[in-house]
Amino acid sequence: MTDRAEPPSRRPLTSRNSRWAKALAVRAVARGLTPNQISQLSIAFAALGAASYAVSPIGPGVLQWLMLILAAAACQARLVYNLIDGMVAVEGGQGTKDGPFWNEAPDRLSDLLLLGGAGIAAGNPALGFLAAALAIATAYIRELGRAEGLPPDFSGPMAKPQRMAALTIGTVIAAFTAPAWSLSATLWLIIAGTAITAALRSRRLIQALDAK
Repeated sequence: MTDRAEPPSRRPLTSRNSRWAKALAVRAVARGLTPNQISQLSIAFAALGAASYAVSPIGPGVLQWLMLILAAAACQARLVYNLIDGMVAVEGGQGTKDGPFWNEAPDRLSDLLLLGGAGIAAGNPALGFLAAALAIATAYIRELGRAEGLPPDFSGPMAKPQRMAALTIGTVIAAFTAPAWSLSATLWLIIAGTAITAALRSRRLIQALDAK
């Protein structure tokens, strides 16, 4: 992996400089994995997480605990793959012309799968899909700004890394407590934070457009 100029459209992540991330990226390049393939694999982990959430209410006890822990792990695996695909593309010099599509589309589908799945596990699918809709809205606002020639707005308080951190922690807590209540509380937290994020991004976008 070589140091390259940081693209202005790239999400700033300190984890990108960690040893484990660099090691995984090097291994991915050595195995011939392309950034697009890695992005596609992130969907597979999101689908695994969604399935685990959906199965968890079927059998309280060990099965439910196992499915929730698996769902939490899938949330983190999705983030790791999202991290590595960009590193392989930029530092590994493996970027392609259609890379922007595979960088964004899997993320939106993953949000829908994981947050929707959490809603099913909580016994309130609408709650999960509302959280997913707001997550997709924040990304839309960011990309609308980019389409207008503005720098991408990755700000929070509930951007993708924060959403996945909240969902992971809430899911682990749910595995050891009352799952429906814990996951519902987690989703409400994500909904509130993501709604604020969308509102703040919208305000900054409008101000920037007015100033052009």
